[in-house]
Amino acid sequence: SKLAELLKNNSRTVKSYLLKEEFQLFWTHASPYWAELFLDDWCAKTIRSRIEPMKKVARMSRNHRHLLLNWFWAEKRFSSGIVEGFNNKVKLTTRKAYGFRT
Repeated sequence: SKLAELLKNNSRTVKSYLLKEEFQLFWTHASPYWAELFLDDWCAKTIRSRIEPMKKVARMSRNHRHLLLNWFWAEKRFSSGIVEGFNNKVKLTTRKAYGFRT
C-alpha cells in the first residue's frame, strides 16, 4: 500500500507527522486528569522515537505541562486572544512612534 511505501521511504517524516497528529487529541480530553495521562504517555512515546526535533517538543511539553494543563483547569472558557491582541496594538503604537519627537 502507499502508506507502507511512505513509511519505508520516509519513515522519520511520517512518524513525526503521526506524532503531531496524535498530540492534537490532547485538546479533546474532557478533564485535566485524562489530559495529563495522555500528555505523559505521548511525551514518553515521543522521546523513545529517536527523532530529535520531536524529542525537543516532548521535553518542552513536559517542562511546561502545568501551563498546558491550565487550559483544562480553566474549563476551556478562556483564551489568550484578548491579551495577544492588546500586545499587538502596543507593538503597533510603538512602531508608529519611532522618530516622533515632542
